[in-house]
Amino acid sequence: MHRSSDRSKLFSRRAAVLGGGKLVLMSALVGRMYYLQVVEAPRFKTMAEENRISIRLLPPPRGNIVDRFGEELAVNEQNYRVIITAEDTNGNPKGTLDTLGQIIEIGEKEKNKILKEIKRKRSFVPVTVRENLTWEEVAQIEVNTPDLPGSEIDVGQTRHYPKGNYSAHVLGYVASVTERDAKDDPLLELPGFRIGKSGIEKLHDLKLRGTGGTSQVEVNALGRVIQEVQRQDGEPGAEITLTLDAGLQEMVAERLGEEAAAAVVLDIHTGEVLSMASSPTYDPNAFNRGLSHKEWQNLITNPRGPLTNKAIAGQYAPGSTFKMVVALAALEKGVITPSQEIYCPGHMELGNARFHCWKRGGHGHVNMEEAHMHSCDVYFYEIAKRTGINRIHDMARRLGIGELNGIDLPGERTGLMPSRDWKLATIGAPWQGGETLITGIGQGYVLATPLQLAVMTARIVSGTKIIPHLTRKITTSDAVEVPVRTTFEPLGISQAHLKIVQRGMNAVTNIPGGTAFRSRIKEAEFAMAGKTGTAQVRRISKSERDTRVLKNDELPWELRDHALFVAFAPYNNPRYAVSVVVEHGGSGSKTAAPIARDILLEAQRRESARGELLVPTKTTPKKNEKEA
Repeated sequence: MHRSSDRSKLFSRRAAVLGGGKLVLMSALVGRMYYLQVVEAPRFKTMAEENRISIRLLPPPRGNIVDRFGEELAVNEQNYRVIITAEDTNGNPKGTLDTLGQIIEIGEKEKNKILKEIKRKRSFVPVTVRENLTWEEVAQIEVNTPDLPGSEIDVGQTRHYPKGNYSAHVLGYVASVTERDAKDDPLLELPGFRIGKSGIEKLHDLKLRGTGGTSQVEVNALGRVIQEVQRQDGEPGAEITLTLDAGLQEMVAERLGEEAAAAVVLDIHTGEVLSMASSPTYDPNAFNRGLSHKEWQNLITNPRGPLTNKAIAGQYAPGSTFKMVVALAALEKGVITPSQEIYCPGHMELGNARFHCWKRGGHGHVNMEEAHMHSCDVYFYEIAKRTGINRIHDMARRLGIGELNGIDLPGERTGLMPSRDWKLATIGAPWQGGETLITGIGQGYVLATPLQLAVMTARIVSGTKIIPHLTRKITTSDAVEVPVRTTFEPLGISQAHLKIVQRGMNAVTNIPGGTAFRSRIKEAEFAMAGKTGTAQVRRISKSERDTRVLKNDELPWELRDHALFVAFAPYNNPRYAVSVVVEHGGSGSKTAAPIARDILLEAQRRESARGELLVPTKTTPKKNEKEA
């Protein structure tokens, strides 16, 4: 009995321990279930929703670019593209591609690339076959849909430039994002997203992009989209209003034609760029749709440089257009008076070297106005020698030569304005007296861009340090941003001296015998004043001078002189400044001056037609006293 009682107690104790253990385990299980189902319920619900809901980024419409009057220069258009979904091709995506190839051109390399991408992606993910389809191509594909299983026409947006190549160098272009582009914006990860690569498109790219939207779509375990749950559109990009006059820009581009040339038109009071053209040009739409290898090779091997914006990146010896700078430096130093004459026999001696005037027999006795009028080289050799290179350098920099002018456009180059210190630091040799003479006629080391020549002219006329700009305003969905333009500071050049040079420019175009008299504007109210320039690109040997200097049309194109012309108008009430440079154009008076005349006349007529130009009282430009 005693043993039976002990066993019963032992069993009871073990049962109690076992029951207690079970109770503890059950309590822990209940507690864990409570924690997971009650306390952590919101978190697990969120995780489940995230598994079911996929958030996708939506690209916003890129902002438009318009001219000063609101005319569209860069817009968005519908982009029709054909896509293929592998799972809908009845297991034969290659067959669908082959059939598509009979409707639209698809090369073998392109087919292989598409098939490789189809294999890499899930079968229900569509793959783009071709973008920027024409309406005729879309119609043909739609008609043949029964024979094209898995194919579908999709509609997106693409960048379009309505004016084509007329403003290509100013607007720039957009292209696909590359590995070299910074990935600081999630939009850049979107397939087919494009960013600005040059020009205004690049400068204002962040503002033009806008803000991406989001689309919440329901997906299954494999990632297949079931339905869109919610959509929030982003903010479209800002609209950029430029200072350009699209009509004038078109005229300037057409006037330059296929010459390797550039032209810039400025408002001398505001610094607004009304036109900036560089030729030959290119079609920015081609970069958006994708250039073929052949098209790209044609662009980069063209000796006339269609991809270079010559207006801000072309650097040329300014030739005789630089003579106004030398005259102002000489007047400021007081080495000559406007009426003082210098004798030109056709050359000047300095040491053992002879420096020639462009006119073989010389110009005789000329004063400052006549020296501008006839573009006498000997006169400017002499006053450059009296003035010195450093004073000429300082005057040139005040007028915008040899430094960045601050244009709001990528790619501006500085040109070059030499000095004694520059030569010693750069070349390691002292400055020579003959180099001062050559600088006096805008040759030698001096280099300027067409924009700098236009700025120089505008500053000579206005007497202020005008700064050129292209952006007029930036308009977003909730604000209008106008770039701050401070009042331009005075140049510190005597107004009397500026007037002397302006009269010399007037003599060039409006007095018989002036180097550009044949290219004058005959309507007195629109009369222009200007300065011709012809810059040598080769050295003329002594033997050639002793026999006969070859004419430009007798030389290969690349050895011909550059033709330049700068001007302002109207002479009696100045508003516009223009510069024209034609590479290897020969003579500034024969090639560049007529182009500048037509541009200035068109600019004034356009403004007059809108009633914005205050046309002065008709007066005949003052004649030279000797002519009178």
